[in-house]
Amino acid sequence: MIRVLCLVAVLVLAMASPAAAHNVTAGADLRIAQTIAGAEVTVVIKGTSRVPGPLRIGVIAYQPVSGLPVAVEVRSVEDGRTVTGTALAAAQPQYAQLQVERTGPHELKLSAGNETAVVPFRVLVDRGSAGDFLIYGGLFLAALLLVGGLLTGMTTRPGTAMALAAGAAAGVTVAAMVIVFEPQLPPAAPDGAAPTVETTAVAGGRPYAQARVETVPARPAQGEEFTLRIDLVDGSTGRPVDDLVVHHEALAHVIVTSEDGRYFRHVHPLRTAPGRMEVRLRAERPGRYLAHAELEREDSGGQLVAADFTVGGDGESTEKTERPTTPEPGGEAVVPTLRPAVPVAGRPATIELTAPAGVRPWLGMTGHLLIRSQDGDFLGHVHEMGAPGSRLRFTFSFPEPGRYLAWVQYATGDRIVTAPFTVDVTTPEAVR
Repeated sequence: MIRVLCLVAVLVLAMASPAAAHNVTAGADLRIAQTIAGAEVTVVIKGTSRVPGPLRIGVIAYQPVSGLPVAVEVRSVEDGRTVTGTALAAAQPQYAQLQVERTGPHELKLSAGNETAVVPFRVLVDRGSAGDFLIYGGLFLAALLLVGGLLTGMTTRPGTAMALAAGAAAGVTVAAMVIVFEPQLPPAAPDGAAPTVETTAVAGGRPYAQARVETVPARPAQGEEFTLRIDLVDGSTGRPVDDLVVHHEALAHVIVTSEDGRYFRHVHPLRTAPGRMEVRLRAERPGRYLAHAELEREDSGGQLVAADFTVGGDGESTEKTERPTTPEPGGEAVVPTLRPAVPVAGRPATIELTAPAGVRPWLGMTGHLLIRSQDGDFLGHVHEMGAPGSRLRFTFSFPEPGRYLAWVQYATGDRIVTAPFTVDVTTPEAVR
């Protein structure tokens, strides 16, 4: 009997480990894309396992920059304690190591060039669970009772030895039951998580944010830098919306295109104040431009904000083109493979193109396909979900017949490649 209990204890010890769900947020890295100082970067806040303890912050560059210094400042919202450092943005970044003293809400301030962003985040540490205490406590108690049973049996007291063995069996049973059933229970909130608050909000979560999109100055001039500003407000309270969640490694994805498709930017604005996002741009041609912003509120859902603005200059309108030309900078003309060759509205189509060696994930994906209707009323954004390889493959259903402007984006070792093309979509009746 004692030998059987020892074998069971060994097996349970080999299986015992904290529930995987506890590591979903606590200890995980946070990655946030930013367009700052003219560079596309991803800020990485490494997960920490203890406080007080080290917090490492790095800046991965996706465009050629030679050691762009980024000043980082971390401030605890609860006590105001601030620590500072410097991270060098590069394809293989050098991390700044800071010391944090507590869990909970913090703000990360980033400064590069003459731009500054303030990103809210939480320092989370896994506090363990009552299940862990029962597992290891039960096994420890079983081990003590087993040793006691062995010693008692050697002194010819079989009744006492059997009682101790039964106690050991009970301890092992409790530990085994916790191991089996704990994954079915909701994980304990990590230390530093936002408090759970009872809400009286309408079923379905929080409402979409109301957005106001403008440029500063109001009418940018061609060739001059301007700021695209997005102010987000909660329509039910009138307060700034400051509860955006990281969606595909960014607080917001902004797509800016000229009406003719010659100009294309996929950027990630900086949070400069509660409810305010800003990104600096420059357009070399006058005319009408379209801005689409993808964002998501906590306990709400993804939403798409659309607006337009005009860039002034010689010749107040851009000429419409039959296909988007190479965007500036970093565009590469491609001829993708379409299946079927002429997509049908409302039916899935496959878009495939060859990628060079060395493609690396960007925004958590191998590739991005952005599709805009020619009139600008529709914008679609889908991802290549496979592992990096020689082919990028996307599946997309075009909503209506007509001409669409499309751009595929992927990252290589030193830059983000943008490949433009057009797609003509036919009606279901035309293929019958």
